[in-house]
Formats: sequence, structure tokens, C-alpha cells
Amino acid sequence: MLLIGNGTVLTLGKSNRVLPVGGVLIQDNRILEIGDSQELQARFPEARFIDSHGKLIMPGLINTHMHLYSTFARGMDAKSKPPRSFSDILEGLWWKLDKLLSMEDVYYSALTPLIECIKTGTTTIVDHHASPHAVTGSLSTLAKAAREMGVRAAFCYEVSDRDGESIAQEGIRENADFIAACQAKPDAMVAGLFGLHASLTLSDKTLNQCHEEAKRLRAGFHVHVAEGIEDVEDCVKNHGMRVVERFHKYGILGPKTIAAHCVHVNDQEIELLRSTNTQVVHNPESNMGNAVGVTPVLKMLEKGVRVGLGTDGYTCDMFESAKVENVLQKHAAANPSVAWAEVPQMLYGNNPLIASDLFGGTFGELTPGAWADVIVVDYVPPTPLAETNWSGHLLFGVSGHQVETTIINGKLRMLDRVLVDIDEQAICARSRELAQAIWNRI
Repeated sequence: MLLIGNGTVLTLGKSNRVLPVGGVLIQDNRILEIGDSQELQARFPEARFIDSHGKLIMPGLINTHMHLYSTFARGMDAKSKPPRSFSDILEGLWWKLDKLLSMEDVYYSALTPLIECIKTGTTTIVDHHASPHAVTGSLSTLAKAAREMGVRAAFCYEVSDRDGESIAQEGIRENADFIAACQAKPDAMVAGLFGLHASLTLSDKTLNQCHEEAKRLRAGFHVHVAEGIEDVEDCVKNHGMRVVERFHKYGILGPKTIAAHCVHVNDQEIELLRSTNTQVVHNPESNMGNAVGVTPVLKMLEKGVRVGLGTDGYTCDMFESAKVENVLQKHAAANPSVAWAEVPQMLYGNNPLIASDLFGGTFGELTPGAWADVIVVDYVPPTPLAETNWSGHLLFGVSGHQVETTIINGKLRMLDRVLVDIDEQAICARSRELAQAIWNRI
């Protein structure tokens, strides 16, 4: 039993309470009780007490679109011409890198960002993986890394025809086998989705086969949708319809599906996303870095589409992603009054709902019965913190590297900025060796 106390407890969620000197009592992997810190200590003297010294206690964060394998691109010279389009970025960077990944590369490229997740307060991720020459077993390898680090994670393999039929078929099998394994032995720490790359790299035949496999497994999809304008142009030219329309035709949309990006979608496509209850995930920093455009997030939320917030591998820090999303939507709308409510809704409201659909249980709030994913942040409010203004405090006062303690599924993964049972130095040393070997082969 753990008791994190003597701090400002921000419960978020439906209760949305602020307890000035509060505590969170954890038993096994669930939250047992929230209340006054001293009173909880008096009633549960056997609980291990973690003193937050007046700092902020809040739910762990969730990243609903991540690419762990992108780690080895950090600092890499891809030896490609300067990109002029999103296609140039795919061909000159990502499709060079993913083809070089071995199974050990997959493992270590996951470990290091998972450590960064722990250190920045991200306790759950939804990952989208690609390693065309190390497909079979890649998702179980990623799951092994996540279990060892103690981060809750959902995985999929991106099926694509860009590397030929054999690798596409291997990707389909990898998704199906991993999803079946997750269903056979349910685990609140690991889940599976059926991964697809994007419309422009998927034939009708492959899309149909993926639909049939996912239908058999009753699984949802995780797919890039209209991220670059090239995806739309290819779809219109070769299929006579737009990307969301094509995915709807092949049964890809639905309440279990995550449609990442959706930068270039029109009103009719937004209505399709809404009517099918498809979940959209926006990735502001990645979209800006790739210069692909601005997702119409405000319009989608207004129309009733559930839109979550991710990073696309650009960062592990969800506080950072929220800050960027706030200013991006204001800048795009040329209106400083927008995005005050929408961004908190995405990160602190919709992301927990997406995670709950994947893993079951309650996410994103400190309430009895919820998963015990809790973080302590080195933030002592300089102004009053209340149920009505907490989002402003998080937006302007908190970043991921202020996280001091991270508890995931009831287990301590970091205490006072010291990782628990994780040898970061050894992991990063081996990661650097593997990355250099890949860079030498570029």
C-alpha cells in the first residue's frame, strides 16, 4: 500500500477536485481513496508514505499517437537532399531508418523513450511501429520493453505495400498474432491495435484483407489519415475519393479506430469521422515540423468528433505538446480567444477516454477505483489553484521535466527524480552503439 501525500491534489476527471493538503492512497494497482493527507496517514499507518512536500499530485498523462522507433533518428544525418515536401521526409528519413532496424534496435529504440516518458510524467502510450526487415516478433519485443520499464502501452505494426507483398503479409500476421495474444491473456499494461500506414501506401486488396482480419478479431485500427496533402492527392487520383471516404468504404473507421493527424480533411470527412465515432489524434509539433498544415481541431471538436493529443514521436513530454497545441490553434485561427477549453479537453478529457477504450478501467483522474497512474510535479502554485483555473496553471507553470515521482499501475517507476530498478546509463550506452551502427549503414 502506498500513500502519496502532503501535496496539492488535483484529481481532474468528473470529480475535478483540488485538495490543498491532500493524499492519494493506492492499493495494488488501483486508487483506494483520496482525502486529507494526515487523516489518511492516521487511518493507514502501514502504508508506505511518500511526502510530496507541498507539490502537485495529479494523474499521469497519456500519449495517444507515438513512434518509439523514431529514437535513432535523433541527431542522425540521413544523407538525403533537403526535404521540400512531406514525401521527401518519408523517403529521405523515415523509410531509410525503419528498413535498417534489427530486433535489438527495435528493443533499445523503445527503452530510451519509455524512460523519457517516465521522467516527463507520461504513464500510457499508444504506439505505431514499423521495421520492415524485422517484422515478426517486433510487437512482442516492444511489449517486453514496455513491461520492463513499467509503462502502459498499446502497440500495432504499420501494414504497408511500399516494401512489397511479402512484407505486407508479414505485417498483417504480426498484427493479428499480437492482438490474438493480448485477447487470450488480457493485461491492463499491454494492448493491441491493427496498424496501417496510410492510404497512399495501401492497395485495395491489402485494405480489404486487413479489414477482414480486424473484423475477425473485433479489433480497431491505428492509421495515419491525410497527414500530408500527397495522401489526399494520391487517393483522389487513384481511387476517385478522399482518404476518409476510402477508409470508410473499407470498414476502417469506427469507435475502436484511431485516425492520426487528419490534417487535410473537409467537412464531409469530418461528418464521417463523427458519425462513425472514429477517434482522431492531433500531433501539433510533428505537423509543424513537417510543414504539413494545421488539423481543423476546433471544427472537429465543435462537430462532436473525439480528438485526442499525441506527439508522433516528436517528444515524450505531453505538457509540451499541450503548450504547442494551444498557441498553434490560436495562431492558425488568428484569434487569441480559442483553444483555452479545447486543449485541456483533448489531453485531460479525451486521451483518458481513448485509453479506457483500449485497456478498460478509469484513466486520467484520481478517484477510487481508477488505475493508480499518479505523478508528483515540482510545482508550488504562486497564485490560487482551484477547480476553475487548474488548466491555466498546468499550461503556464508546468513542464514534463518538473515531474519528480511517477507511479504506474501502482508501482514506483521514479522517486524524487531517481528511476526505480532501471539502469538508464547502461541502456543509453547500448542505444548509442546501435544507433551509430545504423548511421554507418545509411
